[in-house]
Amino acid sequence: MSIKIAGSPQKKPGNIQLSILVSLVFLTAFFPRFLEWLNFPAAINFLHLILVPWLCVFTLAKTRVKDRNQISIVKEMLFALLIFFGTTVTSAWLNNAGIINVVVDYLLLCEHFLLLLAIISISMTPERLAKFRACIVFASFTNLFFAYIQRFILNWHLREGGPDNITGVFIGQGAGHVVGASVAMTFGLYYFTTAKNRPLWLRCAVAVAALGEVIISDAKQVLFVSMVAGILLLVSQLQEIGKALTYLIVAVILGGGLFWAAQNLSAFAGFNTWVRPEIYGLDGEATLLKTSVFRIVPSYYESPLHPWLGLGPGHTVGRLGGWMLEEYNSLLESLGATQHPASDAVWAAVSESWLGDQSSFFSPLFGWAGIWGDLGFLGLASFIYIWFVVWRRLCLDDISRFLVLTVVVFGLIFSQMEEPGYMLYVASIIGLRWQEHQCRKKDQSPFSSKSAQRFLQTR
Repeated sequence: MSIKIAGSPQKKPGNIQLSILVSLVFLTAFFPRFLEWLNFPAAINFLHLILVPWLCVFTLAKTRVKDRNQISIVKEMLFALLIFFGTTVTSAWLNNAGIINVVVDYLLLCEHFLLLLAIISISMTPERLAKFRACIVFASFTNLFFAYIQRFILNWHLREGGPDNITGVFIGQGAGHVVGASVAMTFGLYYFTTAKNRPLWLRCAVAVAALGEVIISDAKQVLFVSMVAGILLLVSQLQEIGKALTYLIVAVILGGGLFWAAQNLSAFAGFNTWVRPEIYGLDGEATLLKTSVFRIVPSYYESPLHPWLGLGPGHTVGRLGGWMLEEYNSLLESLGATQHPASDAVWAAVSESWLGDQSSFFSPLFGWAGIWGDLGFLGLASFIYIWFVVWRRLCLDDISRFLVLTVVVFGLIFSQMEEPGYMLYVASIIGLRWQEHQCRKKDQSPFSSKSAQRFLQTR
């Protein structure tokens, strides 16, 4: 893989193909469940696991950029991803994990970073950026549209499972209602804050519709995560007093409104599942269940290296070890996948708890615990480093920072940070925002054509 420094992107028609490829690969990763619902082969659900890595390699090999800062960011992202890959391979070697474990686990955790890497490796003109933005907006509106069709026309909420059947385009997916609602909330925030060329009433309507999808799908953890992420963003902005006060006022209003709604509106009554002080505390059932993974996993350590490298990729409570090895056992076992009794032990703790089937909020099978259990403290540290690079080099505004923080908080609840539909969407929005800033910076440069024309007009 190489990044070639050459002439301006306007003179390179190959870049047009790359921007279109990024859009097409995004769409194949966003709509597979919907396409399967339309009777496409079930294998289409795994197509993105091939296309996204291919897109990343192909883009890095073909792209031509001359921006030194852009090249520096791409190289640092590659370095961080390689460190994490090395840690994953070392953990697999220590624990005799299958090669397929390494490949699938790495892609589940890093596929979105590969897509983000492809997006930021392209020098997009405003025209190409507009087409990429239109692709994401189209997918986002489609998700909203189908959620409301499912609720008010198809009446899927009356089926077994209730509001959980309102999934947008993520039909038939485990926790699809949470994924669809998370995408909707992300889009509502992005559209409201960035579509400045659209009427205010339309931006407000889109934001309200996005919140409406969260409500009709009963994805209450999405609201909770958004509030916590907002508080963390507030803390990160404490050095900017004016901005911090603005965020604090908004947080108080939203928090107070949510508490009132939970007590007075049936649509928000689900939040009362969590508002039970007796289940928290050091001896509370929720605390004991959530932290059981940190007692169970170390009980299987047999080497001084296990705390540092974990029990192996897919061997504990990540998405691979927690669900996929069981759900796709016939396929993955034939490819040499390995399993570990630690996964079954944690599931046993879930089944033994009276809280185990009430909400994923209490589950010990959550993202950060899965990385720690599978790859140890070194794997956890190297994975955090990837996010640190994204935060420091690519998050140029509060929208992108907020999205990163939502992923961090989701990782403390369940397996959302390994859900391809949601994570690839978040990565695309972060990449889109970065490209938008790049285009704005170029437009403001004294060497840009538009700036030159304005300068000449003033003369």
